[in-house]
Amino acid sequence: MSNRTGKSPAGTAYTVIGEGEAVVLIHGVGLDHSIWGGQCEGLKSAFSLITYDMLGHGQSPLQNDNATLEDYAEQLLELLQHLHISKAHIVGFSMGGLVARVFAIRYPQYVGKLVIMGSVFNRSDAVRNAIIRRTEEVAVHGANANLQTALERWFSPEYRAASPGQIDQVRELVLGNDPQGYLNAYRLFAGADNYLASQVTSIQSPTLVMTGELDPGSTPAMAAELAAQLPNGRCQILAGQRHMMPMESPQLVNQVLLEFLQAKPGSQAARTQIPVSTEVSL
Repeated sequence: MSNRTGKSPAGTAYTVIGEGEAVVLIHGVGLDHSIWGGQCEGLKSAFSLITYDMLGHGQSPLQNDNATLEDYAEQLLELLQHLHISKAHIVGFSMGGLVARVFAIRYPQYVGKLVIMGSVFNRSDAVRNAIIRRTEEVAVHGANANLQTALERWFSPEYRAASPGQIDQVRELVLGNDPQGYLNAYRLFAGADNYLASQVTSIQSPTLVMTGELDPGSTPAMAAELAAQLPNGRCQILAGQRHMMPMESPQLVNQVLLEFLQAKPGSQAARTQIPVSTEVSL
C-alpha cells in the first residue's frame, strides 16, 4: 500500500504509510493522528500504518452532536471499507482504546490482533464522578479549563522540562479542536469505561492491554483487570511511563508493539518480557 493522505467518502481524514500488514492507530480525546509520528517512523518498514482523525477531531467532521462509541466504531468501519482492508491489527490509545474495544465486539471479522493502550476500565464511582466534573468545567470554560493539569498527568516532569516545544504543540492541538467534538468525546471517555463491559469476554482476538506504571488515569490495575477478562488477553506495564508514552517513549512503545504484533500464535515470543517493563501474570 503506497503512502498517501486523503479523506473517506464520509469525510474521515487519514494517512497511510509503510508496507506490510495493516495496523490502524486510534488517538485519544482532543488529539489527532499526528500523535503517532514516532510509531509511523519506527514501524513503517514492518507494517502499513493507517492513522486517522476521530469524529470531531483534526480534519474529520463531527457529523452528530450526540455521537456514541458505536458511531466512532462505524467511522473506523467505513474507513477500512474505503481502503479495501478486510482485516487489520487495531491499536487504540486512551479513548481510542474504548473505540477499539467496541469495534472488536461489533466487527470481529475485521480485527487481527488488538492493542488497548493507556485506556480505562471499571473506574471507581469516585474517579468516574471526578472526571465527569472535569467535563462540566470544559462545557462552561472550553478545552483550556483543565488542560494544564492534564498535561501534567500525561507527561513526566523531565519530558515537560526537556521538550517544552512538544508540550506546546500538544496544547495547541487540544485547543484547536472543534469545541463540540472535543466535549462530546470527553463526555464519552468520562462515562463509558464500562460500556459493553459484559461483552469483552466475546473478544477472541489476541489482545495486548498495556499502560504506563505511572499513569494515574489508566492504571496498571485497570489494565490487568481488563486483560484478565479477555480470552486471549495479556497485560504489559511499562516501567516509569506516564499516559502519553507513544509520544514520550516511542522506541519503547514500538518495541512492545513489534514483539506482540509479529509474534506467531502460541509462540514463546508472544510472552517474552520486554526490558524495563513488567508483564502482569493473569
